Amino acid sequence: MMDESFLDGEHALFLEQLYEQYQQDPASIDPQWQAYFQRLDATSVSHKPSSSGNGKVLAQRSEQLHVSRLINAYRYLGHLEANTNPLGDYAYTVGVPQLMLEHHGLENVDPDTVFDPGTFNIIAKPTLGNIVHALRETYVRTIGFEYMHILDVQEKRWLQKRIEPEMGRGKLTHPERRKILEQLTAAEGFEQYLHRRYVGQKRFGLEGGESLIPLLQTLIHEGGKQGLQEIVIGMAHRGRLNVLTNVLCKPAGDLFGEFEGKIDETYTGDVKYHKGFSCDVSTEGGPMHLVLAFNPSHLEIVSPVMEGSVRARQDRREDKDGDQVLGISIHGDAAFAGQGVVMETFNMAQTRGYRTRGTIHIVINNQIGFTTSTVSDSRSTYYPTDVAKMINAPIFHVNGDDPEAVVYVTQVALEYRQLFQKDVVIDLVCYRRLGHNEADEPNMTQPVMYSIIRSLPSTRAKYALRLAEAGVVSEGGAKGLIDAYRTKLSNGGITCCNSQTRTGLPAELQTHWKVYVGQPWRQHIDTTCTAERIQSISARWISNIPADFVVHPRVLKVLEARAAMGRGEQLADWGFGENLAYATLVEEGFEVRLSGQDCGRGTFSHRHAVLHHQQRREQWIPLQHTADFQAKFTVIDSVLSEEAVLAFEYGYATAEPDTLVIWEAQFGDFVNGAQVVIDQFISSGEQKWQRLCGLVMFLPHGLEGQGPEHSSARLERFVQLAAQENMHICIPSNPAQVFHMLRRQMMRKYRKPLIVFTPKSLLRHPLAVSPLEDFTLGQFEVVLDDVDITDVDAKEQVKRVILCSGKVFYDLLEERRKQALTDTAIIRLEQLYPFPAQELVDVMEYYPNVKTVIWCQEEPVNQGAWNGIKHRFEAYDYTEVVCVSRPAMAAPAVGSLYMHQRQQQALVREALGLNGD
Repeated sequence: MMDESFLDGEHALFLEQLYEQYQQDPASIDPQWQAYFQRLDATSVSHKPSSSGNGKVLAQRSEQLHVSRLINAYRYLGHLEANTNPLGDYAYTVGVPQLMLEHHGLENVDPDTVFDPGTFNIIAKPTLGNIVHALRETYVRTIGFEYMHILDVQEKRWLQKRIEPEMGRGKLTHPERRKILEQLTAAEGFEQYLHRRYVGQKRFGLEGGESLIPLLQTLIHEGGKQGLQEIVIGMAHRGRLNVLTNVLCKPAGDLFGEFEGKIDETYTGDVKYHKGFSCDVSTEGGPMHLVLAFNPSHLEIVSPVMEGSVRARQDRREDKDGDQVLGISIHGDAAFAGQGVVMETFNMAQTRGYRTRGTIHIVINNQIGFTTSTVSDSRSTYYPTDVAKMINAPIFHVNGDDPEAVVYVTQVALEYRQLFQKDVVIDLVCYRRLGHNEADEPNMTQPVMYSIIRSLPSTRAKYALRLAEAGVVSEGGAKGLIDAYRTKLSNGGITCCNSQTRTGLPAELQTHWKVYVGQPWRQHIDTTCTAERIQSISARWISNIPADFVVHPRVLKVLEARAAMGRGEQLADWGFGENLAYATLVEEGFEVRLSGQDCGRGTFSHRHAVLHHQQRREQWIPLQHTADFQAKFTVIDSVLSEEAVLAFEYGYATAEPDTLVIWEAQFGDFVNGAQVVIDQFISSGEQKWQRLCGLVMFLPHGLEGQGPEHSSARLERFVQLAAQENMHICIPSNPAQVFHMLRRQMMRKYRKPLIVFTPKSLLRHPLAVSPLEDFTLGQFEVVLDDVDITDVDAKEQVKRVILCSGKVFYDLLEERRKQALTDTAIIRLEQLYPFPAQELVDVMEYYPNVKTVIWCQEEPVNQGAWNGIKHRFEAYDYTEVVCVSRPAMAAPAVGSLYMHQRQQQALVREALGLNGD
């Protein structure tokens, strides 16, 4: 028998055309279609036995198709007419002609006529009247279901079977309804209490959006029943204090202390509505660990940070289906539509390296931005949520003044996410009772909207009346909830409806950051590796490749050369040193996660961490096969994003101290696209929120005649941000240095961001190599003394010292050797921050007769390291340090290779004191 799922109306036009063809010549269509239309004719006649005549039968055949189109119209367009707006017709709610019987020629059809509803899940007898009633109850009440854009038919059918039989509403018991009222009472009472106690202070209250609290409580407790054990929430500031207190059980007294300025002076700190929190709560399914991520005012930037934290927790649990850890992202309507990082984050949702098995997105839809006067000024889309359609996410628009509808769509959203492991959006349509903040006067820019808002009773007041009319609570009982909550709040204790528990995360799933707190950056750590171990690892890189795996000939030569380097037969290059660091770390139990655009191969074809079969779509990752027992090595060629991907990796690193997390910019210049993450999280997260993070950033850097856009990773910005030992800034100049640096990053009991300015041309420079003994001996040297001037007598002859970092060292070295200069020493600063003051003094003491000290950089004088480190030299006793560089420029570099070479030669000669020749 033919599958009749097409009767949902999606194919109505096709059916009409096919049916007309059938009427003209039944034999001209497929026999299965002939049988279907014959059956349809018989059904139409049986529904109306009193009717006779071919004209009546034909009319009923056409009516059946029009009913299918009507059903389809409600599924597609019902959300446009749904009563989702608590402000009435002020914003979007429109009359949709396609939802009218007249549009489909059905206005004169007897309502008692029975039709085949197709896939429409109606419980009552499918008469026209019952079908229309069920459609309107399901699709145009206080929930607007927007899901027909989804390409996967299975997902659409599931949603229809989930919502249509219940006509878009749940069945709540009296205790459940009283619980919702209790949660709304807490949400409203919290804001009113703060408004009276801390007059004029900003809190970015939740007034008008109080249904967010029962929404989150539903996710927590329904999620607990379904097996979830951790939830990570990312949200901006509106309603944040309410969520902290009424959902995450932050003691009210702690919050009051923040209002009153009682903070830990050890750190810079941050405003109260940017802070995060974590707790363990009890649910029917067991303990639940809740986390609210710290974040700044940069609106949507917390979304990918939260995703990274979720992924780290899922990886730790080996939660491959997302059954145990859920991410919740709470957005503002204007920001959701306006911030590009939202799109970037959605684009990562189903990718291998970044998927978190579905995020529940909640849009607190105030129907306004900051003080935007009209919707047309804030977005070009009809809904603020339209961007979510790019990943076929279902979107549920719900009236925030109907808390039962809010709870219902939340349940549906959670079930969808758990089943399909995909993102889902809840558009909580509400309003902002006060201004953007409590000192703002919204009537200046929104007089019409706020004349409506002022006349509205609160969500809690409406719901209390509704329950009183239904006999669920008495007027006195509803008032008693207000008094009880106010008393709890005044006592300064825990006010939320969740009961706290101390049996949250099992010990093996907890992260232990305390061992890294307050540690000095100078720690003696043995980062060496024996020659035998190096040889074994480098040999395995080739020997473990499957016999039938066809490697590119040039890549095979690289691997063969690395094996020779491991045997000490060749000097090690950069790729060898870097890969050896990863191999040794995973052998020692540290996981490695490396991501970035083209980082598997390496932008400059030096890494080859991923091998590609030359005849089949297969990959081989040698670093996953370096030992019989090793930690996980993950390498991801990321989506073409800097901001969201770096934020994701930051979030991952803040949740996982035992994983070496590295983000690599394709070119260092591209880090510009992630500047918000650097400014607001990486450089200042510890001082603002006491959040440690061991994230590593690889930024290819060096002026090599490739123009303004492929030269500079903006070193000057990082040295400017460096303070209070917030990060490490390193410019390693040889393979052994990068080996020891990466191992030091994990082996120390110390976790700070590590910013590494990596080379491009040095990846294959004949001088940028290391002998095997440099890996078996030594450590990461923050200052490297001159490589040629080694004995005491020679050092005493030196009159000029050049200090430098990075690629320019090799230009200086080659020119000095060419000129056979013996009175000039070149010292490398491999770590610019924390500045290695004592180590530099120790090296400079080898040169007692110095008359001139130069800081040489290839960047323009207004860029590069100079302005960020020149004050470091002022404390030393030796002569004044003079900068030699390119002149100040607006762009990082010239666009002409010829001009670049002339400039480079001139600054090298000036630094060496050769300009007078």
